[in-house]
Amino acid sequence: MGSTDKFVSAISEGGGPAEECTIDRVERALAVIEGRWKLLIVHHLFVRQPLRFSQLERAIRTVTQKMLVQQLRALEADGVVERIAYPVVPPRVEYRLTPAGAALEPALNALHDWAASEHLTQEPATSGRSDTLGKRRRK
Repeated sequence: MGSTDKFVSAISEGGGPAEECTIDRVERALAVIEGRWKLLIVHHLFVRQPLRFSQLERAIRTVTQKMLVQQLRALEADGVVERIAYPVVPPRVEYRLTPAGAALEPALNALHDWAASEHLTQEPATSGRSDTLGKRRRK
């Protein structure tokens, strides 16, 4: 059995064994939502949708326009977010969750509950990171 064929054991809400989940499935799911801003975008779309680009930009104050565009395009390509462009001048674009994006609600609720519990008692070590992480430093 290869490393990607390993199963993660889980317990269902009733206490019995849940459907087995392969590491491949988890890796694919994480690839869709990985990134500093994607979960925040999805969260804001759960709270209120549809949202215009400028509303998302105001809601997530520390994201740059370039990064917000990239993250929205990636979420759209992965089928999580739908982009609705209206043929008006000036251009009007709204974003909403697709059914696949809406299916993330239980996972986001679980993450919210975990963060509100005693498990997260201090500020995460990565919370102070700069937006310049990953960029080459000048000599």
